Amino acid sequence: MRSVAVVAFDGISPFHLSVPTLVFGRSGTGVFDDSPYDVRVCAEHPGTLSTAAGFDITVYHGLDAVATADMVVFPGWLRDLDLSPALDEAVHAAHADGARLVGLCLGSWAIAATGLADGRELTTHWAAAEAMARAYPRVRVRADTLWTDLGDVITSAGVAAALDCCLHIVRGDLGARAATDLARALVTAPHRNGSQAQFIPVAVPDDDSDDPIEHAMVWARTHLDAGIDLDHWSREALMSRRTFTRRFRERTGTSPQQWLLQQRTDHARLLLESTDETVDRIARDTGFGSAVSLRHHFHRMLGTSPAAHRAQFRGAAQ
Repeated sequence: MRSVAVVAFDGISPFHLSVPTLVFGRSGTGVFDDSPYDVRVCAEHPGTLSTAAGFDITVYHGLDAVATADMVVFPGWLRDLDLSPALDEAVHAAHADGARLVGLCLGSWAIAATGLADGRELTTHWAAAEAMARAYPRVRVRADTLWTDLGDVITSAGVAAALDCCLHIVRGDLGARAATDLARALVTAPHRNGSQAQFIPVAVPDDDSDDPIEHAMVWARTHLDAGIDLDHWSREALMSRRTFTRRFRERTGTSPQQWLLQQRTDHARLLLESTDETVDRIARDTGFGSAVSLRHHFHRMLGTSPAAHRAQFRGAAQ
């Protein structure tokens, strides 16, 4: 069991509070009987707290749950709310003991206030990024990503991106299949890459059949084992290569090549966790062509080797 302390405060948004309790605690999914995470909502002063929605909540755990947690989650924060010395001390104690710190949406402000991210980068909601950069000049603030994972500090943009971030954590802890099953129960996307832009300026058509980029993405996902060159891919979208590249970036916030590499890596990750296929076979099935190419891209994107990743999740695959 991994202990998770979710920090609540007076005036918190109940929606933001529900995200980590839903994903890690599996509360309210109606699908899972239990969770590998021991989730505790805590506050500096346990008891009745008001919420931004006009109703109160009762919190039973205090800062002891923060200091001893394996992961401390700030599901939100208020810009004018100071981090108290007691909470700051508890967060530092947890971090010194190896706990991960997770800031969802404005929760990244609380992490910035601890000083533990000085000289590093944090992601927050795009609408608050400039103010956060002014308030914490020692932090490199990102407003162009969904989430940022530094290993010990993980931060995200708001609302849907908070779900993406928490599912990313589950994916890293328990494997791609566990995260996909949970995403299916939540009826949400199983994986959105953290580098994806927070704000896409081009509206998605109401009718998917009118969206040539979506059609091209679906086609690519079903042909990952093939050598997909940009000219062929753009023809599937009935566009020139140049127009396709521009429209794809507008639609997704990334280049076609980078998106395709992410899809191949994700599929390889799932096959490593859930099958006994050789690395050579998985490399062919996911379009990397060779085990050398798969190992190179896998390490570059995930910081580990295919063999080490398979060994880590062998128990889950069985």
